[in-house]
Amino acid sequence: MTTILSRKIYGSHCLYLLPLYLLMVVCSAEENVITPTQFITDSQTLTSPGEIFQLGFFSPVNTTNRYVGIWYNKIPVENIVWVANRATPLKDSSGTFRIASDGNLVISDGRGIVHWTTNVSNFATRNSSAAELSDTGNLAFRLVDDDTGGVLWQSFDSPTDTFLPLMKIGGSSLTGAKRELTSWKHASDPSVGIFSAGLDLVDNIPQLVVSSNASKRLWRSGVWNSKIFVGMPNLESVYNDGFYLTKDTKDKSIYISFDYLDKSRKQKYVLGYRGELFAETWNEEKREWSRSWSTQDDKCETYAMCGPFSSCNTLDSPICSCLVGFAPKSEDEWSKGNWSGGCVRKTPLSCQNSSLGDDGFMKLATMKVPDFAIWSYTNKTKECKAECLASCSCIAYSYDSGVGCMTWDGNLVDMQKFNQSGEDLYIRLAHSDLIGNRKVTIMIVVLVGTFAFTVCVFFIGKWLVKRRGKHKKNGGNKLNSGSIIDEPQVPNMLGDDSEHLEVYKLEEIAIATNNFSEDNKLGKGGFGVVYK
Repeated sequence: MTTILSRKIYGSHCLYLLPLYLLMVVCSAEENVITPTQFITDSQTLTSPGEIFQLGFFSPVNTTNRYVGIWYNKIPVENIVWVANRATPLKDSSGTFRIASDGNLVISDGRGIVHWTTNVSNFATRNSSAAELSDTGNLAFRLVDDDTGGVLWQSFDSPTDTFLPLMKIGGSSLTGAKRELTSWKHASDPSVGIFSAGLDLVDNIPQLVVSSNASKRLWRSGVWNSKIFVGMPNLESVYNDGFYLTKDTKDKSIYISFDYLDKSRKQKYVLGYRGELFAETWNEEKREWSRSWSTQDDKCETYAMCGPFSSCNTLDSPICSCLVGFAPKSEDEWSKGNWSGGCVRKTPLSCQNSSLGDDGFMKLATMKVPDFAIWSYTNKTKECKAECLASCSCIAYSYDSGVGCMTWDGNLVDMQKFNQSGEDLYIRLAHSDLIGNRKVTIMIVVLVGTFAFTVCVFFIGKWLVKRRGKHKKNGGNKLNSGSIIDEPQVPNMLGDDSEHLEVYKLEEIAIATNNFSEDNKLGKGGFGVVYK
């Protein structure tokens, strides 16, 4: 039988080895395939054509257990991207990776016990199949004499904890098929851990979700809008370089993948054994993996950090705040920084009870919209609003041209406020809450207007005083006909002692303002009331 070595063999002669089997080494450039007559043992590796990836036996840190895995070639640090026999390690170095007599690709030990198998073939295909490692890191087990080159099995269809370029994550809502990342149990054990990362395929609005024990959500990306995941605005430039979604209407399957124009770029997404999903790029200059993004970059990334009807903003202190029209469910817990209970509505919605006034919507801009959206095909924002307003159970809506109409009828959870990007979210509020909010808005406008008016009066007055001062310097201290004193000089309140203001008696001011009539009132600011 022929074995494949991980090094190139030069020369005009072949070497013959005779341990347990009579092995013939191929006299050519190193191979990247396994055939019915070619296999690898524990000390050997399979290398992709461009020498980008290698496959072979390895042991994780702090253990002697042996696994078959794939890793980036010529990178000195541990970087396993795929593991075959995750749950069934070999206890020694007697293992082989080969095509068995039943036609399947298998890992077996020195006693012939099978520890892992593709379990997709039969004896009829044994002599016409081969396993090939490509430069994408995919191990494909295929029929070699089939015109279509049909793939029987491939590692990209059974990912472990690492998401590579051209790999697909997703599944079918029709068949229930699911392809997702699963974490290692811990650093020394690549068996399946408690964390998973995949596409949530509910209601035609896919989003990435990290969960524990297959149900409890730890993080989500927000929905895909044909360009980006709206809850990940900081990665928008990355998506433009190659993230894309593929759909198949026949089996209702949806898959997310990514690729880069620069094929030399080595980047991967890894689901750590502690539940953190992160991106790493190989830095050739520093000879290390550089982490560029993580689901644990800040507290607001934690799923439902602020509880229902509350929004998270990393720039605020505290980071959680109730939506307009809502108040903390427990003021005591909220003051302690325990926001998990979230907020509750202050005023019940009237829905179609006109005696209480019509409900309306409050716009929240640049938001990561809540989880569990209900999708409908509507191509205009107004139609989406009308659809929500017509249903008493609808409490919020959002429209994105790349998604369609999204509405919500339950608790609004996992919302986040961004500085830029994000979606416009419209929250349904009772009529009284909308009126109250308008009053606050009007008050703010009035205060800002009053301040602006006062500043204008201040600078106009300063200009007039300076102008009058120049008059006095040029023509002496002449009194206007309206002056009621002859000599006393009042220090300039603007800070220039060389200039003077005219002083009027209270009686004359009262006459001029019609006894301080409200009709003559111009406004009020920090300097008091201003009359004309």
